[in-house]
Amino acid sequence: MQRILTRGEIETLDRTSIVRLILAAPNTFSVRAQRLRDLSTDNPIEDYLLLIGELADAQQQVFEQDWFLPALDDTQLAQAQAHGMPPFSASGVKRDAAWRAMLSAILERLFNASLPDAVRKNLSKLLDDTKNSPELLEQAADALLNQDLEKIDAARAPFIMAALQVYWSQLVAGLDSKKIPAHTPFGLCPCCGSQPVSCTVLLGGPKEQIRYATCSLCSSQWHIVRVVCTHCEDTKQVAYHTLEAGKVGIKAESCDACQQYRKIFYLDKEQFAEAFADDLASLPLDILMGEAQFYRANNNPYLWQLAE
Repeated sequence: MQRILTRGEIETLDRTSIVRLILAAPNTFSVRAQRLRDLSTDNPIEDYLLLIGELADAQQQVFEQDWFLPALDDTQLAQAQAHGMPPFSASGVKRDAAWRAMLSAILERLFNASLPDAVRKNLSKLLDDTKNSPELLEQAADALLNQDLEKIDAARAPFIMAALQVYWSQLVAGLDSKKIPAHTPFGLCPCCGSQPVSCTVLLGGPKEQIRYATCSLCSSQWHIVRVVCTHCEDTKQVAYHTLEAGKVGIKAESCDACQQYRKIFYLDKEQFAEAFADDLASLPLDILMGEAQFYRANNNPYLWQLAE
């Protein structure tokens, strides 16, 4: 039996013994794809999970290509350290056109999969825009990265975001985690400044029973003390919610101070939980939270709920 550390006990731990940042593994997208397929059986959104599984497979294939993206020099890293800012800020770094090439490559691979006619038509138009209307794609990317919900096309968003995920994962893969600023804005990825899609309580060694948030863009994970709202940092009005017939290793962490919530997964109870796949597959829990008048702190990149 494993004992869960209380918030006070965690705070008294030697901070140097806690792994602060975990960069995404090289096989992140393929692990996600398999988890989506595993979770799809008898799920209310089975077909959608299988579609996103195909998308994650395509992401992995494109991620493994050599893209030769621009790297940060020591001066830029020193500036990030000095100002406590993510070195590859999604809102501050100028995107290389390679991300659109990644989108094209992802879409071309998806066409080899069995797709519903409506999805195939949507992707055909999107592929055409990668060749003929790059300015529209850049505007769409800006809206997604800035969470400008009124300007987001929900049907296209998962595929555009998939390319942006591969692009930023490639950028961050070349970083030395020890050179990432030690102090960056709370609740945002230390590598790219994006919000977390969900949190996971890990297992093993110095990560045992420690909570990590997973970046919705580059998939990096960073340590956040438990029983703290990941949105507003409140510590007094945090609560946990589960479905009566749901998995005990999946909860929604809500905050009465800001009325926001994010999901949290416990690997001691749900060993193979994956931050994106399990979040997407537990949609009934989102419905429960909506009925309780709580709001998602941010969307899952593979499923966008718009402003209305």
